[in-house]
Amino acid sequence: MDQGRDGKTACGSVEAERNFSPDQPGARFTQRHLGRAARGSGPGAVWYGARFYITISQGNGERLIHNEAIAHSTAPAPRRRIMIVAGEASGDLHGSDLAREILALDSSCEMFGIAGERMRRTGVKALVRMEDIHGLGLTELASTISRTLGAMRTLRAILRRNKPDLLVLIDYAEFNLILAGAAKRAGVPVLYYITPQVWAWRRGRIRKIVERADRMAVVLPFEKQLYAAAGERVSFVGHPLLDRVRPEGGRAETLARHGLAPNARLLALLPGSRRAEVRYMLAPMAEAARILAHDHGLVPVIALAPTLSREELAREGRADLSGISIIQGDTYSIIAASEAALVTSGTATLETALLGCPMVVVYKVSPLTYVLGRALIRGVDFIGMPNILAGERIVPELIQGELTARNLVRAAEPLLNESIRSATVSRLKDLRHQLGEPGAARRVAAIALGMLT
Repeated sequence: MDQGRDGKTACGSVEAERNFSPDQPGARFTQRHLGRAARGSGPGAVWYGARFYITISQGNGERLIHNEAIAHSTAPAPRRRIMIVAGEASGDLHGSDLAREILALDSSCEMFGIAGERMRRTGVKALVRMEDIHGLGLTELASTISRTLGAMRTLRAILRRNKPDLLVLIDYAEFNLILAGAAKRAGVPVLYYITPQVWAWRRGRIRKIVERADRMAVVLPFEKQLYAAAGERVSFVGHPLLDRVRPEGGRAETLARHGLAPNARLLALLPGSRRAEVRYMLAPMAEAARILAHDHGLVPVIALAPTLSREELAREGRADLSGISIIQGDTYSIIAASEAALVTSGTATLETALLGCPMVVVYKVSPLTYVLGRALIRGVDFIGMPNILAGERIVPELIQGELTARNLVRAAEPLLNESIRSATVSRLKDLRHQLGEPGAARRVAAIALGMLT
């Protein structure tokens, strides 16, 4: 039997629970505070630790009893507190889907952490805004390092002092691996969703991820084998883009919606979701687009990422955008309606592949970041996800010094040939079968809530 702080015995007998009825004559509920107990939703209901008590006054006596049945049927469950950390635009996208699925399964959950605009709209409280800390590459992080370190201090303090019920990490490798270690020391369980691409860099980190994460939800088929040491703690949940990537209507509808000619042959330009990416990628893309427009009658369209404004595009890109349309908020439809695309390496390459659009994959960073990156990357022959999944080059890639307007034109022109284009589209569509089934966020939400019980 348990005792309250005032020394009164809390009777937990089954007989007491069976015989008590709030409707019996002379029964009266009263409130009693027991140490750090939190009030329940009705009179006489209090929580003390994980146990539920009621106080009743009947006749000339008052009794304090513990009642499991009433606890499960009357008292509200304590709010589950989940910290979610996403540091990139793609992580914000997948984090918002995950948060929505968690709330659909358990609306009492409270979520907070590092969140972008999408996650904030879903109801995740931003202790730190994602936009304030994310950067490109190793050297470009210097501009946001102070805010990033401040964010780390804030989250580590919360893990240590407030102990959320669960920490969910979404990619963002360097930051999140440190945070996972802090959570481990604080006794907070960790779910890593979209684990870092250790198959491309620092394979030695696999052991560290396995040690620090209680569960791992991987989204690429070959990643489950990489974490074989984790056994049943790792699950292949399918790729979340399977639920996201679809155009709004057909090609004709897209062209009409944006005031483009019904017979327009589009060339989609995706210069990235970050300012530094635009700085390196946009100018050669724009120059190549004008050449392709002149020589092949294509209509260039920039599919502007939601993380960038038109002003940032113009300021950071420093490119001549005359004759190039800029459309924001309809990226998938633009890609699906295009003959080909020039795409910055990253999530966008997989999105473009799922939409069946032939592409040239490009990437460029500062010289120092490139040198450091080459030293870290081992055992990967490609940068574009379509090529990585296929295990061979099915779309062209241009990296660092190779990224020039003239090389872009040379790489893109064969994709305009009908037979080559058709073969490329067929290969891209085959990749979909490797990515599992739709419903990744729903499956991860179930894993997350299962870790709370």
